[in-house]
This record gives sequence, C-alpha cells and structure tokens, in this order.
Amino acid sequence: MRAETFFNFAAYLGEAGSSFARYGGRALNEQSHGEAFLALFQNRFEDGFFLLDEPEAALSPARQLAFLRILHELTVGGRAQLIIATHSPILLTFPGATVLLLEGGDFQVVDYKQTEHYTLTRGFLEAPERFYRFLLADDDAEPSG
Repeated sequence: MRAETFFNFAAYLGEAGSSFARYGGRALNEQSHGEAFLALFQNRFEDGFFLLDEPEAALSPARQLAFLRILHELTVGGRAQLIIATHSPILLTFPGATVLLLEGGDFQVVDYKQTEHYTLTRGFLEAPERFYRFLLADDDAEPSG
C-alpha cells in the first residue's frame, strides 16, 4: 500500500457513497492524510500478511508512534505479519522486528542503529549546525571536515 494508492482508494469510497462504519465512522477523505491512514490501520487491518511502502509518508512523528502501537496489537500472538519498506528511524525501532538492508542486490540483517536513516537522523538532531554548514554554503565553497 502506498500513499498515492490510499488517496485514490479514499476518493473512490467517497465517490461511491460507501459507509465509513468499517473505517471508524468518518469519511477517510474528510480526515487528514495521517488520521485517515491510522483509521484504516486501526479498523481494517486484522489477521493476515501486509506489504506497506513507506507508511510514514502520511504520518507525523507522533502518529508514527501511534502506528507502532497498532503494529504491536496486530503482531501479538502472530496474528499478522508485515513487510514494511521505510526510511523512518521511528518505525525501524519496532521491538522484535527483523531489519533488512538491501545493498548491492543483497539483503543483510542489521540492527536499526546500523542503518543510514538512523545515523543520519541522529547526527542531524544532535548537531544540525554541522549539516547546515554544508547545506547553506556558497555554491563555490568546498566542504571541509
């Protein structure tokens, strides 16, 4: 499931006059993107196997934490299994998840702290000025260590 696909799905349901009782009672296209995504996850995801492509695209950091709670409820007792392609350091921390890094055509099992997404985000939050020094430099300026 991708954000673009979800938008089209929500629009279709609205145009078709569907009842939104199965999605928490509110029309998906009348909610924010993040609220509608969470409504779908909370109300329609049950037992099964799910493939998600960057669900964080619709979710603020606070909503990503709410999503982690939903993932926990879904995976308790092996009810559901999910494969999630993500750039979110928050989602990468899900307890018990197997984090696979695709590099050079091969998959490697890694700790989330070994991912570029984690290290880049952590480095930026610890010292954003280090990044801005290069991002906001004059075009002719050479980056220095």
